[in-house]
Amino acid sequence: MLSSFDPLFIIIAVIIFITGLVKRSRLWMMGQQGDAVESTGSRIKDFFVYGIAHGRILRESYPGFMHLFIFFACAIPVLVILSVQVKFLWPEFWGRAFSVFLDIVGALGLLGIVLAAVRRYIIKPDRLSDTKREDTVALIWVFAILLLGFCVEGLRITITAEAAQSSPVGAAFSSLFAPLGSELQVMLHGLLWRIHFFLVLALFACIPYTKFLHIVTSAVNIFLRNYNHPGDFKQIDFETAETYGVAQLEEFSRKQLFDLDACTRCGRCQDNCPAHLSEKPLSPKKLLQDMKAHMEEKGGWSAPAGTEKNLIGDVIDHEVLWACTMCLNCTEHCPVFDTTVDKTIELRRYLVMTDPNFPSEAQGVFRNMENNSNPWGVGAHTRADWAKDLEVKTCADGEPFDILLYLGCAGAFDDRYKKVAVATAKILQKAGVNFAILGAEEGCCGDSARRLGNEYLFETLAQANIAVMNNYNVKKILTICPHGYNIIKNEYPKYDGNYEVLHHSEFLLDLIKSGKIKLNGGSGAMKVCLHDSCFLGRYNQLYDQPREVLQSIKGVNLVEMDRTRERSFCCGAGGGRMWLEEDHGQRINEMRTDQALDKNPDAIATACPFCMTMIDDGIKAREKEESVKNLDIAEFILQAME
Repeated sequence: MLSSFDPLFIIIAVIIFITGLVKRSRLWMMGQQGDAVESTGSRIKDFFVYGIAHGRILRESYPGFMHLFIFFACAIPVLVILSVQVKFLWPEFWGRAFSVFLDIVGALGLLGIVLAAVRRYIIKPDRLSDTKREDTVALIWVFAILLLGFCVEGLRITITAEAAQSSPVGAAFSSLFAPLGSELQVMLHGLLWRIHFFLVLALFACIPYTKFLHIVTSAVNIFLRNYNHPGDFKQIDFETAETYGVAQLEEFSRKQLFDLDACTRCGRCQDNCPAHLSEKPLSPKKLLQDMKAHMEEKGGWSAPAGTEKNLIGDVIDHEVLWACTMCLNCTEHCPVFDTTVDKTIELRRYLVMTDPNFPSEAQGVFRNMENNSNPWGVGAHTRADWAKDLEVKTCADGEPFDILLYLGCAGAFDDRYKKVAVATAKILQKAGVNFAILGAEEGCCGDSARRLGNEYLFETLAQANIAVMNNYNVKKILTICPHGYNIIKNEYPKYDGNYEVLHHSEFLLDLIKSGKIKLNGGSGAMKVCLHDSCFLGRYNQLYDQPREVLQSIKGVNLVEMDRTRERSFCCGAGGGRMWLEEDHGQRINEMRTDQALDKNPDAIATACPFCMTMIDDGIKAREKEESVKNLDIAEFILQAME
């Protein structure tokens, strides 16, 4: 039914689409050039798994299938229309089967639109509280296209008297038009076909200018996703850099600016963000959307607001930046692999190293790290005092060793976690492991300094540690802190610190499986909830090891919290928040403790010093010290051995 003018309309739509996309791309090109795209095969696979098959979106069934229905109802007919132009892609025997399939897909698309409307306007989840007029227009637009498509199909069946078996939904619509006269049917068919044609063309042309832009940007962002470790932050050349961190949008990379357009405002990040859920001023979704609006203003896409805005202060409040625990929940649940931690780190760097404006309590922490290489400021010469009664050898003794036990600051100085350090050392000794410690030569790993934005201090601490470790020809390191584990394993290699790094949950499990640890009992029947550390779990995918360690102990009944594994709720201490005051809303650690107490456990198991401190405080706040224990997995094992 194409008229002689229709190819012209198609060309116009394509020109409008390309023009908008080119104009939009100028916003992304304001950023700095990034790294070259590699691993093409993996990217193509991810495009199909997460872009086409909705791998992450389907983690939530209602919105997942809702979006899947709408997506396929729009995508498949377009692919079919294109394929029928090439005859060998469209054998005749596919005709009836595909017609039925397309009818089902279209019907599911209509269902998806209805489900979307119910969710957005009746259920109204908090994460969709910023519903915009364009969202309503988009739903009506797609619904009209699908509905008109079935009306056109129904009229065609009525007019041609075709068999309806291959178009069951179209046949149902045909019954609506059967009472009309044949002339009216033909006229209505032509009119509705034209309206449908122009609605489809208009939608295509408007993609770069509307909410539909995410059809393009989300798919591309999945393909361009960052395969580097989440802690692989941009390095600073302190010899040549005039400023540190990011203060203006243009100082981000082009990929980081593209992230802003890839965000679909689905709110999954917000639903899993401990800062947002505890009523802090941070919402990862709002952070990206505010930066996107700023990008549009700077790039002339939207009308400028007049005076040039400061990215930090005017667009993003300082409190927003310091609320982040860097738990990685936002990245873990983003269906299009957007990231916020990398942007937060850059902004914090600017506020710490270029234009000092950061929480006052952090200043003391930085000073303690500089003077004594630990956040508490305890004398560095006492770092090995925890082991004075254990006959633990140090690297300086000159005796050969197989593995370095790196305690970290908490294991050396925190009174509660010293007990975990002692438990771990006793287990290693009983298992016959040949290990050594650095003693007074060990320094802070630098995790908190880096995540609070003090990159210079981090590099100083890291390079000092690496120099000592390399001097003793260290090859293998065992840690009891996930923060030390993560940073030495994944971030030290850029500074010539290349080691095999194990967390004690991994190492203890290997000792148990190899029979080097004999578990003779335990503390009797005990109901235990395990809290997943963010830096073990989402950062390093160590979910099973601590669970297997606990399950190997007779009498331990491991009970999962509602938020567990990749959905685990942060303890509130990550991202340097361990050292900062929590001034807004509820306390994150108390919320997490409540989630555990809801399961009525006898004990809460942890595998991280920060988590232990926060859970301990939560138990005390709920006055449960007498009935609920908080033990590290090493303490469970030592009890079972004795």
